[in-house]
Amino acid sequence: MTSAAEASPLYVMGVDVVWAATMLAAIGVAALVFAIYQASLVRDPMLRRVKSLNERREQLKAGITASTAKRRAKLVKKNVTTNRIRSLLTNLKVLQDSQLKDVQQRLAQAGIRSKDLAVTIIFARMVMPIVIGGIAALMIYGLDLFPDWSPLKKFGGFAVPLLLAYKAPDLFINNKKAKRTDSVRKGIPDALDLLVICAEAGLTVDAAFARVSRELGKAYPDLGEEFALTSIELGFLTERRQALENLAYRVDLEAVKGVVTTLIQTEKYGTPLASALRVLSAEFRNERMMRAEEKAARLPAIMTIPLILFILPAIMTVPLILFILPVLFIVILGPAACDIKDALVT
Repeated sequence: MTSAAEASPLYVMGVDVVWAATMLAAIGVAALVFAIYQASLVRDPMLRRVKSLNERREQLKAGITASTAKRRAKLVKKNVTTNRIRSLLTNLKVLQDSQLKDVQQRLAQAGIRSKDLAVTIIFARMVMPIVIGGIAALMIYGLDLFPDWSPLKKFGGFAVPLLLAYKAPDLFINNKKAKRTDSVRKGIPDALDLLVICAEAGLTVDAAFARVSRELGKAYPDLGEEFALTSIELGFLTERRQALENLAYRVDLEAVKGVVTTLIQTEKYGTPLASALRVLSAEFRNERMMRAEEKAARLPAIMTIPLILFILPAIMTVPLILFILPVLFIVILGPAACDIKDALVT
């Protein structure tokens, strides 16, 4: 016979601990299988990027050399579905030019080249709350699938899907934009160093961008794609200033805007390009080091709550002493020790 303590389930805050542990284990196993599957796939990220750059090259070439209206119309042929969505939004008076331009810029900063997709994003932002909110209202209030829920819980079950449906397109774009911006930010100092070398070697700006894109394409594919596209636009657009401004338009970074401003001023006033880029490269490297030091200094405050949670159970005392406290000491005392060493050496 089993005792009463063994037979009765253990609940924490109204949740069965055994059931929660089983679900977390299942999620962990599924995540592990998915990670192994993703690691087994061999993908070359440059193939899709090279294809999009070649398409952009052909578009620029056709836009400049097209001599008849028929060829131009074939080049800018629009999607029928996008036209219908655009017409619907225009008739409903919900499609504003400023809103459309903002979505197009965020799509470009996220690495999505299609401007027609901005209309689809605005349409999804309007339709998804109606569809998903209607389904949630039908399930909760119409069919009464959850009769045990309180009125407040029912309202939350209706409001949360409605809000998520409205924010889902923006969250998707902002997530891709943040990842791409962070990837470009990491490669900017190295790219500027290579630009300095190319400028001192006598290469032109478009040739320097093309060479840097080839050199950094494997390590920083997003930055390599942007530099390659800028090199193509510098070779085909009639105004070189416009090609450089397009780079600042596609990348939401103050560092890139500073580089673009420097390149425009050097071409306008004839100032030395290599020295200006060398100063910018040093500033960006110092900024990257300061950002890393800021993250390290923030770590003790972030670790405070997990530290308290680990200290309370006596069973976690040994892992705390062996694994967490030494790392904290290294992070807190390491920079101070390095500064003292540099001061003594100098």
